[in-house]
Amino acid sequence: MNRRIFLLCGVVGITTLLGNPPSQLTPAQSQRFRQWMVRIIAAQFTSGPTPKWEQRDCVGLVRFAVAQSFHVHDAPWKKASSLAWSPLPPELILTSTQRAWGQRWKHVDGTYGAYISALELIQENTRFLGKESTFAQAGDLLFYDQGEAQHLMVWMGNFIAYHTGTSTPTDNGLRAVSLQSLLQWRDTRWQPTVQNPNFAGFYRLNFLSA
Repeated sequence: MNRRIFLLCGVVGITTLLGNPPSQLTPAQSQRFRQWMVRIIAAQFTSGPTPKWEQRDCVGLVRFAVAQSFHVHDAPWKKASSLAWSPLPPELILTSTQRAWGQRWKHVDGTYGAYISALELIQENTRFLGKESTFAQAGDLLFYDQGEAQHLMVWMGNFIAYHTGTSTPTDNGLRAVSLQSLLQWRDTRWQPTVQNPNFAGFYRLNFLSA
C-alpha cells in the first residue's frame, strides 16, 4: 500500500534477529495450514478465548492463530487448547525450520521476532490480492484504513472473524459476521467493496504459496 497506515490494534513487541527470511510452504502445506488456522480461530468462538491467546486484539488474533497452526498438535496441545475431543484437520507436516515460522515475523528493520505490529504485518509479511472477495481463500486477511485508525479481519471462508481490540468481563471482543451482512452495514466505512476507499483490500500471508 502507498497510503499512510495508522495503527489501531497492533502492539510493537520484542525484536529478535533470527537470520535469513523464510521461504514458502508448498501448495499442499499451505492448504493444510489454512485448515488449521481457521479451525483454531473458530475454537475461540465455540470454546471461549484460550489463555494461550495473550494479546487480545485484531493482529494478536492473527499472530496467535498462525503460531498455533505451526505448533505440533499432539495430545498435550489438544488438551491445553480444549480440542482433545474435537474433529481436527490432518496434521501439518513441516520441517523444523518451517515450524519456527510461526514465531518468526519480519520487522521493517529486517529483523525477525515473535511479535509484530499490524502495520508491519501488512507491509512486511503479506501480499496484496485485490479488493474483491473472489480472490480470497480461508485464512486470508482484510485490512481497513480509516485515516486515524486501522483494523484487521480474517476471511474464514463462510464468514469473517475479527477482534474489536477491547474486551470486558462480559464481552471478549470476538465477532463473527457474514460477508452479506458486512456488505449491508449502515456504517459504509466497513463494507468490503471496491467502491469503499476505507477498505484497503484482501491480503495473503507471504509464507503461503497457494
